Amino acid sequence: MTDNEPTRFDALGLPQSLIVTLDELGYEAPSPIQAETIPALLAGRDLVGQAQTGTGKTAAFALPILARRQADAPKPSALVLAPTRELAIQVAEAFHRYAGRVEGFHVLPIYGGQSYGPQLAGLRRGADVVVGTPGRVIDHLNKGTLDLSALSTLVLDEADEMLRMGFIDDVEQVLAKLPGSCQIALFSATMPTQIRRIAERYLKSPQQVTIRSRTTTAAGIRQRYWLVSGMHKLDALTRILEVEEFDGMIVFARTRIATEELASRLDARGFAAAALNGDVPQPVREKLVEKLRKGEIDILVATDVAARGLDVERISHVVNYDIPYDTEAYVHRIGRTGRAGRTGEAILFVAPRERGMLRAIERATRQPIEVMGLPSVADVNEQRVARFKAAVRGALETEELDIYRKVAVACQAETGAEMVDIAAALARLLRGGDDLLLSERVESPARPERSLQRPRREKRAGDRGERSRDDSDKTTYRIEVGRVHGVKPGNIVGAIANEGGLDADAIGRVVIRDQFSLVDLPQALDPAVLQHLGGVRVASQALKIRPDRGPGHQPERSDRNAGFDRPRRPDRRDSSGEGKSRPAPSSERKSQGKTNRAAAAKTTAGQDVRGSEDKSRRGRPVVTRAQRKAGHGSRSRFRK
Repeated sequence: MTDNEPTRFDALGLPQSLIVTLDELGYEAPSPIQAETIPALLAGRDLVGQAQTGTGKTAAFALPILARRQADAPKPSALVLAPTRELAIQVAEAFHRYAGRVEGFHVLPIYGGQSYGPQLAGLRRGADVVVGTPGRVIDHLNKGTLDLSALSTLVLDEADEMLRMGFIDDVEQVLAKLPGSCQIALFSATMPTQIRRIAERYLKSPQQVTIRSRTTTAAGIRQRYWLVSGMHKLDALTRILEVEEFDGMIVFARTRIATEELASRLDARGFAAAALNGDVPQPVREKLVEKLRKGEIDILVATDVAARGLDVERISHVVNYDIPYDTEAYVHRIGRTGRAGRTGEAILFVAPRERGMLRAIERATRQPIEVMGLPSVADVNEQRVARFKAAVRGALETEELDIYRKVAVACQAETGAEMVDIAAALARLLRGGDDLLLSERVESPARPERSLQRPRREKRAGDRGERSRDDSDKTTYRIEVGRVHGVKPGNIVGAIANEGGLDADAIGRVVIRDQFSLVDLPQALDPAVLQHLGGVRVASQALKIRPDRGPGHQPERSDRNAGFDRPRRPDRRDSSGEGKSRPAPSSERKSQGKTNRAAAAKTTAGQDVRGSEDKSRRGRPVVTRAQRKAGHGSRSRFRK
């Protein structure tokens, strides 16, 4: 990627509806693979694209498929083969984002490990695009539930990974079932012999697109990442700005709106910041860059396109506030510092769902990015006090203080206060009532130094079901997965720790009930983290996490429709002894016993035909009471 004027999406032949959607998503210019691939696929040509993971391949094939979609065409019209279920889901989600303005569009991911029911329902309903793993696609083809006769486009994504995982035979089976007019796009990071052979055999005069990734970054740039967890990104950025010694800085955000909002908030917190995006006219852009160069502003909050060609010597830090869409953009961003042999600092914010992109960046740059410890409250306060002392020393050395001395002496005479108290009061007035020190209350409950690996759960004193003495700062939440779903405490702790960015030690007691579970989490948990955890699935159940309201709470009607529990009967097996059910009155038990015996007698006499038929339908033999007495239908025989 060069610093020349980039190609724009509207120059690639895409319809205006997709251009508007890309603009709303924050895409300002296509990556190299997108710029070369989209026109060829729009023209209907077969294509072989060689590019590393994280270069923007998904948009490169998804946008042409959406642009060529015909609403009345037979379904499915496009099939994407991906090596893993994770990639299949990721590609399907990308299609969903790009199709925000495409009326009536449906995309369906199909992969192993998921039950066939939802997949069959989606195929019957009609999906425009199917994204699947090779094995599950072959299963549906063999069952006759997936019809490729009207397919217009096939995409092989990460073909070399499918070869490595042993799916190449399945891929060839799919290729053999395609209609002759089907367009094929093959993407692969490498081109081993078998992949080349497939391209030569099945693709018709394909266009070759090879993107040589710029995989080197300046040796003088120190790269670090912070795993977004338990704290708003703005608060985390503020701490970094207060503690890091920086000269000039560029903070990268994805969208124009984000740059303006973030610059405004930083300015309100006392930092000299300005926004730089595609809407800023060239004369204003030049003035902002000159102010940064002269030190009149210290922070530019910019989008990728706006920062092209920006070379200011005093830029010591680059912060990726929003992770870039592709690895090329990352390399370009951090290249704004550490230029011409200078040293620089690059900091990357990574949300739990963005860990794959972090690994892609490390693979593409062939450099590890070290985890960053977020500055603590003590670190921030130490720096604030040091800056305050430095400002006082500067005023003592350079300012004319005679008039202020007279005022201070007069105040002392009138109030009788110590001079140090008067100085403290003046300092308080100077800050406009703001506290000098950061409050401990906003300390992140999670330890940011934790790595991206699955947290190792250490043995702890006591059972997960017992509230520990350190859980006084916890709030109890209810999650909609319980004993009947086969869940265990370790499943819950692992999912919340991984997806919520929490350390395992920050998670308190876990109590598993029949239909739901209770878990204690830090009170200061970020609402955005809670919202994300609500959609996380454990034991195939969405957590739907919400604060626990006690055993007497009845869910709202909308909750029940969403799959929440009915008001539950007290659980006899509840170890806490809470809400044990009372036995029925003796008269009621006698009446119920007579009814049960009468029903048993009817079954013995063979008169309950409907019950027998029901049991037969379930594949279970009808064993009468007389037969049981004779020894028939024992457990061992019943299993057989």
